[in-house]
Amino acid sequence: MNHTTNRRRALTATLASAAVVAVLAPLAGQALAQEYPSRPITMVVPFPPGGVADTVGRPVADALGRYLGQSVVVENKAGAGGGIGMAHAAKQAPDGYTLLLALSSITIIPEADKVLKRSPMYQMNQLVPIARFTADPTVLAVRADSPWKTYADFIAHAKSKPGSITFGSSGNYGTMHVPMEMLKQATGTFMVHVPYTGAGPAIVGLLGEQVDALATGPATVVQHVKAGKLRVLAHWGEGRLKALPDVPSLTELGVPVKFSQWAGVFVPAGTPEPVIAKLRDASRKAAADEKVIRTIGTAGTPIQYLDAPEFAKFVADDAKVMAGVVQKIGKAQ
Repeated sequence: MNHTTNRRRALTATLASAAVVAVLAPLAGQALAQEYPSRPITMVVPFPPGGVADTVGRPVADALGRYLGQSVVVENKAGAGGGIGMAHAAKQAPDGYTLLLALSSITIIPEADKVLKRSPMYQMNQLVPIARFTADPTVLAVRADSPWKTYADFIAHAKSKPGSITFGSSGNYGTMHVPMEMLKQATGTFMVHVPYTGAGPAIVGLLGEQVDALATGPATVVQHVKAGKLRVLAHWGEGRLKALPDVPSLTELGVPVKFSQWAGVFVPAGTPEPVIAKLRDASRKAAADEKVIRTIGTAGTPIQYLDAPEFAKFVADDAKVMAGVVQKIGKAQ
């Protein structure tokens, strides 16, 4: 009898505790949302300054800071095609004080880890999409003084002299490496890959005649094209680019490959919903912010905003496509 009574009391106490938790949890979440952010936020950009991620990340961080009422400090954490910075962000406390400004390589690296049979740097389920800001197709850039005036000149050289053309990238399986591998596969050509730590150093390598070509976001080369230092031969998108209207797409040239170098904000999985809601709201405002639109637009990239639900679907779809591409590339050296 005593045992039964004790069990009943214990059960009643448990149910009462659960009821209290159920009532208090939303209140705690609301309190958290009201308090957040109470200190500066870090935005991890997993590439060096000078690349697409940095070009998008800095104006977005500035705008988010204005709308959240706390400074958002950019921390460039480069290496491994963006993998080091992405893995770092994925492992941070899910409290809204660490954001990740990732490029499309975020969906590529976990698949590359499988292909290389190495321990995963991070898994996609460790990160939650907040908002996409841009989605630019990569462009094929060469020096203005190179012998290739057109894509046809370039690919004819690649076919007639295998291995004679070198191309730079932001690292193995990164957003500058993968589109070139897709081009090689589609055209049956062999070009030598030279990985750098990010787009900025790779562009310096191209300008300094260390490599012959590269695939990169328009924003990182438009100023060099205008200055007469680089020439863009083709792009991996559809139609014509506003920043480079005279440049044909590879599809238009009969090469069926497409690749976009999108950029978006993520947070570590487990970040409370009220905090995510605040970040989504601030991101929506940042995407419509005149200063952001002007700064990123001047660099040659239009805003192509997606809110969290649409962005999550976009990321999942992109991951499926990139898994097939990476498997075809195989082990990159």
